[in-house]
Amino acid sequence: MQNSTEPCGHFQRRRISRWVCFAIVVTGLGCGVAQSAGEVARRADRAVTFVFTSDVHFGINRANFRGGVNVEAKVVNTAMVEAMNALPSVRLPDDGGLHSGQAVGPVDFVTITGDLTNRQERLPLKIQSASVSWGQFEQVFFGGLKLRDADGGLVPLLLVPGNHDVSNAIGHPNGLQPASDSTTMVELYNRFVRPATPRTTSTYRYATDKVFYSRSFGGAHCIFLTMWPDSAARTWMDEDLKNVPKTTPVFLFAHDPEKVDARHFTNPHGNGDINNRDKFENVISDVYVGGKTADGSTDAEQRLLAAWLKTHRNIFGYFHGHANWTEFYDWNGPDNDVSLHSFRADSPMKGRDSGPDETKLSFQVVVFDVAAKKLTARECLWNPVGAKSGKMPVIRWGESKTVSLAPR
Repeated sequence: MQNSTEPCGHFQRRRISRWVCFAIVVTGLGCGVAQSAGEVARRADRAVTFVFTSDVHFGINRANFRGGVNVEAKVVNTAMVEAMNALPSVRLPDDGGLHSGQAVGPVDFVTITGDLTNRQERLPLKIQSASVSWGQFEQVFFGGLKLRDADGGLVPLLLVPGNHDVSNAIGHPNGLQPASDSTTMVELYNRFVRPATPRTTSTYRYATDKVFYSRSFGGAHCIFLTMWPDSAARTWMDEDLKNVPKTTPVFLFAHDPEKVDARHFTNPHGNGDINNRDKFENVISDVYVGGKTADGSTDAEQRLLAAWLKTHRNIFGYFHGHANWTEFYDWNGPDNDVSLHSFRADSPMKGRDSGPDETKLSFQVVVFDVAAKKLTARECLWNPVGAKSGKMPVIRWGESKTVSLAPR
């Protein structure tokens, strides 16, 4: 792959650390640089390993962590990155999955499916702006990840936005302070879409500047989406998949689960604005058709996604966050007429299970092998020692799931 030395969007106008610049240049893909045909072919004959997490929420604090109280997200996430960096020499469990009992070894990419920066909410506490939170995210992840791929290069960090990131850019029914700050969305758009004219916080427009992009690894095609596979995303994917053979496994990465929240859709009332009366957040472009209230059913919207999936039967996996716990499950749609392997990630800051019990903090290590037609996802418990011992954590393994990539 040819490394890019061109500054990425907003980085041309900001002071950033030398280490962050180095990480961006070496990873290449982190700047949205397309893979060459030779690179794709060279990687297609081996298994691929990636690390998956979500909802890192820079800007809020965790109640308890390693003996501390009210601990900032940058501290918790720095500890998680340190655990990720230790992975290559860690042995996978003897669970019968891919590479069972072997060392993790090189990692091909790391992905985070949204809510990188928390909403800058006013109540009950004022939360820092997206620009401050994004600066901390850069430092911890782009500056801290040391993982290497099989060629010895720093791994790409592949990101999508979540509802908190989008709300910072467009506003929220409860009001924000400041009212809007599109820094996170600008950074993601410039890095991964790489427009001819980089966006700024004054020129970014969420209606047209969606973060849609794809990468190929190990003979599989990975698609990264803003929020959820709505009609705009499905149209974009239809074009993207025209160049992908029907036999190639495809994986989707987005923030919301398939069973999406009604409140995330665009307001169907009045002029469709964001207001505290209707409660719709407008972070998904499609206008809500499932009812009148923001807490209604999304069966109608899910049926449209299910119908689309039936036309792309090589889509085997869906990776997402938002609900904040680790889960491996199959999504069958509201009418039980599709089957999609789904992988939900824990949040280091807001985990349903890891929030009250920090020994359950986790990210996932995923291995897939196109030739073997298998994928194994494993829960990596990265803080099992807990807060009282004062010792550095020793990684242990939780649940795992192996699924088939055979034609369906």
